[in-house]
Amino acid sequence: MFIKNPARQLDSGYLDRTPIFQFVILSLLFPMWGAAAGLNDILITQFKHVFTLSDAATAFVQSAFYGGYFLIAIPASRIVRRTSYKVGILIGLSVYIIGCGLFFPASTLATYGMFLFCIFAVAIGLSFLETSANTYSSMLGPRRTSTLRLNISQTFTPIGNLLGVVLGKYLIFTTGDSIEAQLDAAPTPEAKLALGHDLLQNTLLPYKYILVVLVVLLVLFLVTEFPRGKPAGEASERHAGLAETLRVLVRTAQYRKGIVAQFLYVGLQTAVWSFTIRVALELYPGMNEREATNYMIAGFSCFLVGKFVANGLIARYSAARVLVVYCGIGAALLALAAFGPAASAIWLVIASNLVMGPCWPTIFGQTLDTIRDKRYQETGGAILVMAIVGGAVVPVVQGAVSDVVGSLQMSFVVSALCFLGILLYFRSNLRHEVTDEPDEPDERATAGTGESATA
Repeated sequence: MFIKNPARQLDSGYLDRTPIFQFVILSLLFPMWGAAAGLNDILITQFKHVFTLSDAATAFVQSAFYGGYFLIAIPASRIVRRTSYKVGILIGLSVYIIGCGLFFPASTLATYGMFLFCIFAVAIGLSFLETSANTYSSMLGPRRTSTLRLNISQTFTPIGNLLGVVLGKYLIFTTGDSIEAQLDAAPTPEAKLALGHDLLQNTLLPYKYILVVLVVLLVLFLVTEFPRGKPAGEASERHAGLAETLRVLVRTAQYRKGIVAQFLYVGLQTAVWSFTIRVALELYPGMNEREATNYMIAGFSCFLVGKFVANGLIARYSAARVLVVYCGIGAALLALAAFGPAASAIWLVIASNLVMGPCWPTIFGQTLDTIRDKRYQETGGAILVMAIVGGAVVPVVQGAVSDVVGSLQMSFVVSALCFLGILLYFRSNLRHEVTDEPDEPDERATAGTGESATA
């Protein structure tokens, strides 16, 4: 280990200041799950035509992805609880590498079920990463800036989203006619099957690049010392069992509301991203998938810009107040996209990304701050990660609405309703926001006597 960290750990588990190098490489994990999510949006469009799927069936890509998060988050949190955040991250990177490697045999078998299994395997690794990294980012510095710190780390996520979509655009999608038109033009069923198999081979290419980055990150984490990020004397304290932790958390009203809000947010974000390319293709017949991907790139660019603006606003104003305004704007934009003129629908969907960015980290950070006894921290964070299962549910609901009403555009009312639900959460949270009081009775004094943060 050659990287030293001079920061001091407080009794609460937070640090007296943020170790910049460690915070930066921790934040570099965030674009890695962003890239995976971005590629899912590409795969949905490709799989729909290659495997001849309905809108609801294509959304099972997201169900496999977020279902993996849901199932593994609690086991991941217990491993982190017994070891460290760093161990959780190393496991996550290793499993992510294995999941990407599975795409190679999947492209040979060329079945929808096998691809869903690969996506599920990737999600298992990402569940370890998010369970560790989201909570760890909030702990890697003073408590009073925990939400802002997580917002900064999360700013890297849309960079990964953009990279994933760009890789998909140029490595998975082809030029010329749309996938549907190419398949329809095949002269025989055998030729159509062969073309579909060739198209599926393209899915390997983005994951080759991702594998290289993952290996570099794995090495970086192996050679770098990291703060423990856990309360002082934790090893000698009685560990909280899962049943005890759940009893405590379920009695915390704001924590319960945070779970619901996170479920709704991940659901609406995933639904909007899953169907952006699809709605562009529906509104502009004749456009091919590579051209339609430009709308997805525009959406992720808005998402990134919106996060930077939100970081500035949250640094000056109440985070909950900022998010109430953001959610109101988002609900209005998606309602107009659903019921307004078709010509403006895609641009309203894209614009909604401007106000999505700060939702996840703010809900996560503020909900985590309701856990006063940090023995429950890892499990509490894991349950918040489990709320990601909203991404497995809401897109299927929106896809089903699209199939029933015969209009993908009108189905965006589902996402608009999710925004309204999140707005209600932040309205209730205005009375419960964490103030800027220190972690300890005298934080500076504690910092002077606290233990070394590295372990």
